Amino acid sequence: MKPVIALVGRPNVGKSTLFNRMTKTRDAIVADFAGLTRDRHYGDGRLGDRDFIVIDTGGFEPDSSTGIVREMAKQTKQAVAEADVVIFVVDIRLGLSAQDSDIARYLRTANKRMLLAVNKAEGMSESPLLGEFHELGLGEPHPISAAHGQGIRSLLEAALEPFEFEEDGETDEHPDGVIRLAVAGRPNVGKSTLINTWLGEERLVAFDMPGTTRDAISVDFERNGQQFKLIDTAGLRRKGKVFEAIEKFSVVKTLQAIADANVVLLLIDATQGVSDQDAHIAGYVLDSGRAVVIAVNKWDSVDSYQREQLKRSIETRLGFMKFAPIFNISALKRQGLGPLWGGLADAYSSAYKKMTTPVLTRLVQEAVQHQTPKKVGHFRPKLRYAHQGGMNPPIVVIHGNSLEGITDVYKRYLEGRIREHYKLVGTPMKIELRSSKNPFDDKE
Repeated sequence: MKPVIALVGRPNVGKSTLFNRMTKTRDAIVADFAGLTRDRHYGDGRLGDRDFIVIDTGGFEPDSSTGIVREMAKQTKQAVAEADVVIFVVDIRLGLSAQDSDIARYLRTANKRMLLAVNKAEGMSESPLLGEFHELGLGEPHPISAAHGQGIRSLLEAALEPFEFEEDGETDEHPDGVIRLAVAGRPNVGKSTLINTWLGEERLVAFDMPGTTRDAISVDFERNGQQFKLIDTAGLRRKGKVFEAIEKFSVVKTLQAIADANVVLLLIDATQGVSDQDAHIAGYVLDSGRAVVIAVNKWDSVDSYQREQLKRSIETRLGFMKFAPIFNISALKRQGLGPLWGGLADAYSSAYKKMTTPVLTRLVQEAVQHQTPKKVGHFRPKLRYAHQGGMNPPIVVIHGNSLEGITDVYKRYLEGRIREHYKLVGTPMKIELRSSKNPFDDKE
């Protein structure tokens, strides 16, 4: 699982600037989930070959009459609870404040790994002003400048130092043939009901008890000879010998489960339609490159007019996921679950489809014969050969000349031809174009 870093501190100390620096974005990859993360942003970060999740929180504004713990925003407390490491951000120019001391007092009770980042310290790494921050009792201050990028790498290395990371590629091949399946969706969409139905139907092989409340729980089970590992984001808990499912929504668990999965099942509530949250989760799944199947739950609870409206809503709001098959189900009444399993298996096999160079090259050449790319300037793009560049998602690398002139429309045309031949369903696909240098380009 990706480690989680939470940024906390009072307002205007530079947390958001640090968040953007860590994620190399100007905003969170996952937009705010309405009503749940008003004061939290989530994003993916990467240091070398190490991936992590960053949470940016709203500033603490404690009321001195009631104290920090009582007045602290619930969202920030949730971020601290979800985190593996908390980075407490302070401002060297404003100096140490009573508010900083209050926040530090709370953080010391949170029982988390803490790092103290002293921001806006460009050119001040040896400044005696750093000394006063030792009073917070959170260890050695790390002087940084989020705006200028100074000290960020060493801060991240210190934050990530205790975590073991798998080598690139180890999690992608999955030679054991076990399908890692994540169930994602907003609260009350029926994730728990579906998971309970599955676990009631299938023989439970093993159950991993989580160490903390935010850990995604994995359950191993088998269906028709196929091994699955269910990565649950619905808050499944074991109470004594009884399985208890609570519809508990955690953005961190969802992001981690998607990153750890081969296939994501995106559950949508037929009675509610496609919400902003559904679109945000779908967007994150697409960015992650994972195979995805959409299941519309509570299908039995809507009439024919609502079903037609729902189909249109999916076409417009989730139009970027046209490759994902859609299944109508009722988890409560156990309807439509058989075809859904077939769709999940198809999406998995599509994501790991092996494509040979001769066949890919032939498909590309046939596509060009059927429809040639448009000429750009003096040259027409020439597609020579293609080979597979990766799996989950499938990547097709096409080599040739003047390929920078290939339009997105033509790339979609090529993708469609390849998808049709290999019967790819439920997986995104990437086409990479690599041009050889034309020796005549520099000549008049």
